[in-house]
Amino acid sequence: MILNRSIIIQRLINKFDFKTYLEIGVDAGKNFFPIKADRKIAVDPGFRFGWLKKLVKAIRYPQNFRAAYYKMESDRFFETAAAKALHNKPLDLCLVDGMHEYAFALRDVENSLQHLSDGGVIIMHDCNPLSKEASYSWEQWQTDKCAGFWNGDVWKVILHLRSTRQDINVFVLDCDHGLGIITKGKQEKPLSFSPAQIAQMSYDELAANREAWLNLKPAAYVYHYFSLE
Repeated sequence: MILNRSIIIQRLINKFDFKTYLEIGVDAGKNFFPIKADRKIAVDPGFRFGWLKKLVKAIRYPQNFRAAYYKMESDRFFETAAAKALHNKPLDLCLVDGMHEYAFALRDVENSLQHLSDGGVIIMHDCNPLSKEASYSWEQWQTDKCAGFWNGDVWKVILHLRSTRQDINVFVLDCDHGLGIITKGKQEKPLSFSPAQIAQMSYDELAANREAWLNLKPAAYVYHYFSLE
């Protein structure tokens, strides 16, 4: 089986009986709609679906009848709506897949961590770009009319967290464009970069230090880390 974020998310929900699932960057809902969880929260400033698709998906996946949709930037969600959306309870599982740029993704992770339960998990998509073009800024990607997948520089968030936080463990699974896994606990292999250094790093430097910088793990490592079946 080829592992991806959808499979891992559902396995974690099932294994740990997670109740609350938050997805930042839902887009057309391809990942969000099939996920089965008691409380599902979708955040995106521009959902690519309307009420009719939500109804159709709720009929097909009944768990979506109780899903909550917040059409807004993630920063505003955390500032004004997160407590109400979470019913003032901890967040169990969050997928960060919003704007694929260092500053935006870092804020999404740090905001999610403030609500995360002790045994909760944050998953970041797009942490392991495999080409220089895939790591471009959004402006450069559009200017050069690039094709394929755009990952941006989300990978820098991994370096930032591994360099500045000792209260979380961070690694990247080598699948689905790189899935960053963040849990509470002691940092496994800390780095020592400053945010200023990270901001100036290039894709070529990442390519030369990929495994060490990302704490890159084989996809199947997720089974060992979380004791999944």
